[in-house]
Amino acid sequence: MILPRTAALGRRGFLGVTAASLTALPLAGLVRPSLAPAGLTGDPFRLGVASGDPLPDGVVLWTRIAPDPVAEDGLGGVPDPRRPIGVRWEVSTDETFRGRSVVRRGVAVAEADLAHSVHVEVDRLQPDRVYWYRFRVGAHISPVGRTRTAPAQDAVLGSMTFAFMSCQAYNNGYFTALRHLAADDLDVAFHLGDYIYEGGSVNGVDGRVNRPLHELVTLSDYRIRYGLYKSDPDLQAAHASVAFVSVPDNHDIPFDHTVDPDPPAALERRAAAYQAYYENLPLRRTSLPSGPAMQLFRRVRYGRLADFHVLDTQQYASDQALDETQNLEIRDDPDRTLLGDRQEQWLLEGMTSSTAAWNVLAQQSKVAETDDTVGPGEDFGGGGNWDGYDHSRETLFDAVHERGIDNMVVVSGDAHANMAADLKPRSKDPDSPVVGAEFLGTSISTGGDGQDLGAAGRRRLEENPHVRFYNNRRGYQRCVVTPEVLRTDYLVLPSVTTPDAPVVTRAVGYVENGRPGVAQVEDGTVV
Repeated sequence: MILPRTAALGRRGFLGVTAASLTALPLAGLVRPSLAPAGLTGDPFRLGVASGDPLPDGVVLWTRIAPDPVAEDGLGGVPDPRRPIGVRWEVSTDETFRGRSVVRRGVAVAEADLAHSVHVEVDRLQPDRVYWYRFRVGAHISPVGRTRTAPAQDAVLGSMTFAFMSCQAYNNGYFTALRHLAADDLDVAFHLGDYIYEGGSVNGVDGRVNRPLHELVTLSDYRIRYGLYKSDPDLQAAHASVAFVSVPDNHDIPFDHTVDPDPPAALERRAAAYQAYYENLPLRRTSLPSGPAMQLFRRVRYGRLADFHVLDTQQYASDQALDETQNLEIRDDPDRTLLGDRQEQWLLEGMTSSTAAWNVLAQQSKVAETDDTVGPGEDFGGGGNWDGYDHSRETLFDAVHERGIDNMVVVSGDAHANMAADLKPRSKDPDSPVVGAEFLGTSISTGGDGQDLGAAGRRRLEENPHVRFYNNRRGYQRCVVTPEVLRTDYLVLPSVTTPDAPVVTRAVGYVENGRPGVAQVEDGTVV
């Protein structure tokens, strides 16, 4: 949860940062940043705080100066939007920030070109330790955030806990699941895409209406939409409670070339979407976009317990293949790829050389093949997930099997449904080996309340014996990892269209180390 604002600065608090601290900072446009910008009225920290991409010795700290998050120009209501702002920050071992508990402090420049966001890459911290952080501009102090560094690279861990989530459409319902997530004691959280939705809408649940009302096209449009989403108190609570590792999906960034008749305009729009994504997420400088491109696949190591391989399944993918005509043959085209050659090689080499107990792939879309036509005939739906790239998936899974990788677990988003499944190169071949397990997670709010198991879910379970569990409620997923077992709790809500819904455990899935596939699924509370 969001920790209360702390009025006391402490003897060695923010006042210990002097203007001399600015001499080492890159000044945007050679204009000296202001530590107390004139005309700044109201709360400049209305978008909250966040941390992300933890390392053993540090973490990224984020905030964005925006006293009016949905200002029509997209600049957040900053009084002089061309001028950089100096933002003081500090990190403490104690949430009171008193005395010697403050271990790191400095001044970051909130640059006008990046919508006055800051991404502080703090270093020289201790591994596997909880820290608190906050920011200050003038007399304004931000909410206090909590974060945790990753363990040392060779640390032997008895357990760790992480969460994953995706798909939070503001106008479809409340982000109550994120409030429950904020109350969990997590080491790290993975957001697997559709952080925002780009469509226009004049209708929404309980007045949760999109801003702007039209579909997003320009950088200003995207900045306003992020300002709306990040004003949500439940989303802010989640960010303030745990470090996020984030990767975008197709609603965050417009990827599909086949639906845009104007390629130059499409690339310009994509560049705007990437920039706004970077401005509003706690990402490292290595992910700073370059026009319509952004480095997003990366690896996060948690000692000898787990290597997390964070994938980008959008930027390097061949154009989507499946549509209403169900062009199934193109799925087997060997020239089509989802990950791209460089990323696929990086992934295989990383899993092969890993000395961790688990290889966890954190990525955007459903991996397991699912035929939704019972009996003769096949229906694999749209082409945006791995079902549209069957040859690419089969090649990857064959390589995993040939290399003897027996600890692969994939966590996924995008589908607005919960699913646990065995992963096989050829799902309908009884002799095809099981090479891993997938835990697919539902949406935070997209699609409204959902239901426990509709007709589509029943068809999927009947036609696909490798699918072990299916559910269509909203919520998030919590994973507890030990050297022997990886457990996934499917946490769901009865409603997202009404506030303050409780959360219950709908099912629990288990994978045993060295035995690829889902070992067991336990049913829980049906809502």
